[in-house]
Amino acid sequence: MIDLAALIARASLPVLRRLDPELAHDVGLVGLRLLQPLWRPRRVPAGRALSCFGLVFAHPLGLAAGFDKNGDYLDALGALGFSHIELGTVTPRAQPGNPKPRMFRVPHAPALVNRMGFNNKGVDHLVTQLERAAYSGIRGVSIGKNADTPLERAAEDYVTCLTRVYPHADYVAVNVSSPNTARLRELQQQDGLKGILEPLLESRAELEKRHGRRVPLLVKVAPDLDAGQVTALAGTLRSLGADGVIATNTTTDLASLGAAWPAARRGGLSGAPLHERSLAVISQLRAELGASFPIIGVGGIVDARRALATLEAGANLIQIYTGFAYRGDVLLEEIWEALS
Repeated sequence: MIDLAALIARASLPVLRRLDPELAHDVGLVGLRLLQPLWRPRRVPAGRALSCFGLVFAHPLGLAAGFDKNGDYLDALGALGFSHIELGTVTPRAQPGNPKPRMFRVPHAPALVNRMGFNNKGVDHLVTQLERAAYSGIRGVSIGKNADTPLERAAEDYVTCLTRVYPHADYVAVNVSSPNTARLRELQQQDGLKGILEPLLESRAELEKRHGRRVPLLVKVAPDLDAGQVTALAGTLRSLGADGVIATNTTTDLASLGAAWPAARRGGLSGAPLHERSLAVISQLRAELGASFPIIGVGGIVDARRALATLEAGANLIQIYTGFAYRGDVLLEEIWEALS
């Protein structure tokens, strides 16, 4: 039986690559939603279900935050067979993000450079979409602070988002590692992370009593940490009682793109050049945190080989973004075949 939706989606990729990257992203998502009724059930790998931070995942492969910031396409993306989809990053109030253009392709890598800046429609919109969605996989939500919220009041924004999404999310990711919101990465340092996580964990305890369910809290970290910083971060995550870690976000080191890369196109780099850096952080976190601490590996997974390498480095689950943007559902099937 021919999968008509897959044929149409794959045929559209060369056309989308001719558009501005952000426009192509938006058009592609609309196309996925139109094709949703035509998608055949995905042949996900049998026998690869796993339990992680108290949740059962059908298999390790999920979609990273940033692809569907507002939850507008959760069901369409879910039809592709992801075991989990992380929405966001969402902030308490809607905000436009950084000025355009703010996403750039590096086709030969393959990679993307972005400086989106948490553009989103606000947490209330996301909650409405979660209430409407039928997707039965694991729903993660990445939360952040508004760009105009002072760093010393950042915890208020994170707690606001947690409170709103709590009844609808299966887990919540605390994004303190985006390079595109001024000074945000300072919150990865011990005092900064403590100042965010302690209020969140206190709020989570109250919300757990109110809703009768415990929603895991994970922290998403940057790849631009030296060994000493990773050691300190691991100690903070363990001592404060985080439920897991997501490693890693994009890197601000664009040296791999060469000196000719325009200064006007700076931002966070994702895709293949990020993979080795991400692997190094994952490997060290696994060594520091022990065998039982949950790690979601993300960064540079553009093919099955890198997917398996990320799992072998110590990740329990993996997420894709840039590889999916370039290759579509072909990448999912390639990884599932490798997992099988």
